[in-house]
Amino acid sequence: MHILDKQMLQWASKLRDDLKISIHESNQLATTISTEVATLTDAAKQRIIAASPINIDDRLDELTAFQAWMDFARNIKGNPPLTRAQVITQLYVCFVYLGESWFKTLRKELASGSTTKKCCIFLTDNPVRAFRNAIAHANWRYKSDFSGLEFWAKKGSDPNEPLSFFEVSDNELAFWQTLARCTAYASFLSLK
Repeated sequence: MHILDKQMLQWASKLRDDLKISIHESNQLATTISTEVATLTDAAKQRIIAASPINIDDRLDELTAFQAWMDFARNIKGNPPLTRAQVITQLYVCFVYLGESWFKTLRKELASGSTTKKCCIFLTDNPVRAFRNAIAHANWRYKSDFSGLEFWAKKGSDPNEPLSFFEVSDNELAFWQTLARCTAYASFLSLK
């Protein structure tokens, strides 16, 4: 978890400010998540594992392949089609795939106020929830200056509610997707 902890250090102040995670836990986020998930009751772990027809090893394989793709694409500069493919893959994996298959299930089993639950709530509530819905329903585009994304989604769950306009900067999106990957890796590895 040490490598993930180091990767998340750049976001420690956002974890403290936006998610209300303590200094100690924000400085070692992956280790904290791993410990919290590993210490769940056996019954809670079994409910998490049983909630999906796809086993944890297969989900971890997808996340590992996704990381390899991101590393490959990051090393190729000046190729707009590749960059766009990288963004689309990142959006789907971090917000649709993990949000639906993992974070919603995981958050049900965690103690109130736990760091992992705070991460899962953040990744499944607005504005990330609205963003996930915009991705799933193809209601997003790049900002004209490519400094982020614009998207349209409902703020609530009323089917008659009109779509609202949102923006997310590249920096904020980088935080969201890094948090999603850290939370997934740390929790998957703790249940293996």
